[in-house]
Amino acid sequence: MTTNEPVTRHHLQAKAEDIIRRLPDMGKLMIIGKGNGATHERIGKVEMVGEVSGRFVCGGAHHKSSIDPALVSEIVFDISSIMQNQVYPRLEFNKADGGTLFAVVGFEGLEPFASALSDLQRIADPKKRDLTRPDRPDLDPADPGRLPLDLALAEGSTITIRYDEPGFSQSWTGQVTKVSPGMGFINIMTEDFHLHLLGGTVARWEETEVAEGRMRLAAINPDGEQVGLTLLVPALEDAV
Repeated sequence: MTTNEPVTRHHLQAKAEDIIRRLPDMGKLMIIGKGNGATHERIGKVEMVGEVSGRFVCGGAHHKSSIDPALVSEIVFDISSIMQNQVYPRLEFNKADGGTLFAVVGFEGLEPFASALSDLQRIADPKKRDLTRPDRPDLDPADPGRLPLDLALAEGSTITIRYDEPGFSQSWTGQVTKVSPGMGFINIMTEDFHLHLLGGTVARWEETEVAEGRMRLAAINPDGEQVGLTLLVPALEDAV
């Protein structure tokens, strides 16, 4: 049995570095790093793309992303996400093991994406993106993951939130204006940044003094392993 449903996913026939160089032409974007219970999303126009020691650096106001294109084995262009009659096109930069190194979502509709990618050959993928979400338990109000975020909110201090995994890192610097629990996550949502931290991910924060008046906090999971999420915060007596 066949259907006339339109194909919404295509494999782009291009190198990762070629597409990364085109990001400034795609308008307002969300660049997403995700793993080990943490999702780090920077939002805004990519203002510059440069290359440093084989890695590509995407810069913008308050953000920086660093990407190793050699770890990208395929790039998928997906247009299945539609909200209030607007398409939110998505690029998935996938690794050889099938996992996603990072993703990019457009916030200005399909046209900037389609225009920037119009010359690239593509192969249709009949599969649909899996949008199911597992049920999450309610967040423990005393979850250790939220402690330094609540402190930054109370102090009104400027902090840096950074996510790292092999081949991808991304940081945001700004003020935490609200810490919102929801759907089992600790959420920070500003105009230019979102953090979604799954409840129970962080058992403690490992402290390192990195400069006078500044402290690095590394998220440690219940197994004693680093999550890949770090905070750079003012060194206060009650830092966790």
